[in-house]
Amino acid sequence: MQEPPASDPDPALAPALARALSPLGLGLAALGRPAYLTAGRTASLGDDRTVEAMRARAHAMLDASWDRGIRFIDAARSYGRAEEFLGSWLAAHPGRRAELAIESKWGYAYVGDWRMDADVHERKEHSLGMLERQWPETLAALGAAPDRYLVHSVTPESPALADEGILDRLRELAASGVAIGLSTSGPHQADALDAACALQDSPFRTVQATWNLLEPSAGPALARAHDDGWFVVVKEAVANGRLTPAGDETDAAALAAADGQSLDAFAIGAARAQPWVDVVLSGAMTPGQLHANLAARAPTTDAAALAALAEHPEAYWSARSARDWT
Repeated sequence: MQEPPASDPDPALAPALARALSPLGLGLAALGRPAYLTAGRTASLGDDRTVEAMRARAHAMLDASWDRGIRFIDAARSYGRAEEFLGSWLAAHPGRRAELAIESKWGYAYVGDWRMDADVHERKEHSLGMLERQWPETLAALGAAPDRYLVHSVTPESPALADEGILDRLRELAASGVAIGLSTSGPHQADALDAACALQDSPFRTVQATWNLLEPSAGPALARAHDDGWFVVVKEAVANGRLTPAGDETDAAALAAADGQSLDAFAIGAARAQPWVDVVLSGAMTPGQLHANLAARAPTTDAAALAALAEHPEAYWSARSARDWT
């Protein structure tokens, strides 16, 4: 397994950055289940959301990502059959596993029963019992251990930050060679990350957090973690489709057009330009979207104009939780 190279330590986010952007990874959140809260899914996926159709789509995107040099893949137990789709793709290409860094997550279960109209699509449970159930499920689906294993969607009150049974089990997994981490969600991502960093004998050394032009509040905490040696992955860089042509963010779209980029490339480029980022996840559902994400460059836009796009975290996360699953 080869990890993507770490990002350049140059702290400046300035126009026309000379340093290389951080690598892109492929996230399977939108490819492993029939419904998700990303804009533009009908245009991208059509109406055929059968298991067979979604498996074929996931395999095609994994092939496209491999062909374009992407070597970091992110999944989770709650992403429907994402781990299963990834595992079957790996079984069909056994020589590729050693070159990939695979990350997965526990703490949410997919409960949507492969229905578009499910009342509940996923259920959160940060307990030792959930960890002990989901770790073997991940091993079976992938065919081997992931390189990185994260607690899914940690908030400051999560038992995963305080339960010694959970922490001891995670320390055991870390001692076996699996890099242990957490993903964060909600308006208090920074508080959750700072709490994880402050744990005595913390098993955590990886974080996956939401950062985008509309919700950049976790940036300072992510920079601190990166300075302390943590591996930092950014998710939701296009804000679940809001920062794409399928969204309705007119101010961001105008800045992207003035910068000569599509809005999704503009948003991905802004994330990849952060000096504390190791990998930015693409949630692309089509090869065209992936191509746009890979074409991203650091915005040349004035930093103040970029900062003006930010929303209050509480408002951002409230709007996200109200989005329809389509």
